[in-house]
Amino acid sequence: MTTIETPAPQPSGTLSPGSRLFTLASRYGTFVAFLALIVFNVAVTPNFLSWQTLNVNLTQVATIVIVATGMTLVIATGGIDLSVGSVYALAGVGMGLILRAAFPAGAAPPSDAAVIFVALISSLGIGLLCGLVNGVLTVGLRVHPFIITMGTMMIFRGLSAVVSDSQSISLPDALSRLVRFNFGLGPMVKPVPALVMLFTAAAGAVFLSRTVPGRHVLAVGGNLEASRFAGLRTNRIVAGVYVLSGLAAGLAAFVGCGYYGGAGSSDATGYELFVIASAVVGGASLSGGRGSAVGAMLGAILIELIRKSITTLRFNQNYEWIIVGAAIIIAVVLDQASARWTARRLARDAAAAPSAGEQKGEKPV
Repeated sequence: MTTIETPAPQPSGTLSPGSRLFTLASRYGTFVAFLALIVFNVAVTPNFLSWQTLNVNLTQVATIVIVATGMTLVIATGGIDLSVGSVYALAGVGMGLILRAAFPAGAAPPSDAAVIFVALISSLGIGLLCGLVNGVLTVGLRVHPFIITMGTMMIFRGLSAVVSDSQSISLPDALSRLVRFNFGLGPMVKPVPALVMLFTAAAGAVFLSRTVPGRHVLAVGGNLEASRFAGLRTNRIVAGVYVLSGLAAGLAAFVGCGYYGGAGSSDATGYELFVIASAVVGGASLSGGRGSAVGAMLGAILIELIRKSITTLRFNQNYEWIIVGAAIIIAVVLDQASARWTARRLARDAAAAPSAGEQKGEKPV
């Protein structure tokens, strides 16, 4: 038997036009839509890029971005947290009650630093405890996080109403002065919420992409069983992301309630929809294994721009719910379609891969 040299076949690796279109849409659709809405709003609103308008828009979306950063971590593990709005309300109400007890009316006026310290620790502490409850119940009971967090969403919201007697709680002026501090940029510019938003998104991005725990979060979401066999403490990782989600909600309550000067049990009602939409539109996969804090920020700003566009065009404001719901469905469909086509391409490449003999270029004659 003799052999002749033939070129080794190459894996196909090529995508069909439809597959390429869906892949590009899933990767860059949010950014393209973001730029398009920016151009539209600049065209129809002459002062859209003014400091005052940008500050108002970023302030309105800041708390959603902060909470969405924590939600992105949860979704990256393949989980979901429906309780974030209720955690926000409970953290805000609890912060107000603790401040009222720590600095009662008629006592010597405390320093601003003391008020801010107690407020921050209270809000973050309550958020952390709520997140820990979600994480422990999810891991310990082995029940889908959708059910667990739907239950705690009602529990936390009910607790906030009970402890506050469904009344709004005023917060000390020191807290508002901090969150509304203008850095000398003018009375109408209050950049603190936007700065906290940017810091939180940057911290989330660094955590997911540049740290070992962040890589572990993505690994658990990508393949739970493989991560377990690789020696990762999957239960601790899953519980940890819910703790971080609770912390994010507590931080958002500190910023949001401080900005408006009060807290109530009805605060952040419906936040779950906008937060999940921001994370998913920003590129997070509900099946786990992928998520981007920066993408979640762009997704939240994109949704806010859609709401602004509806107002500018004088449409019925209720259309925003329709658009946000449609955006979630479209983002999930694109993600699933891209995943299926990627799996098919890898299967074709594996089937077309040469055998050991073929790799040497030998063909029997």
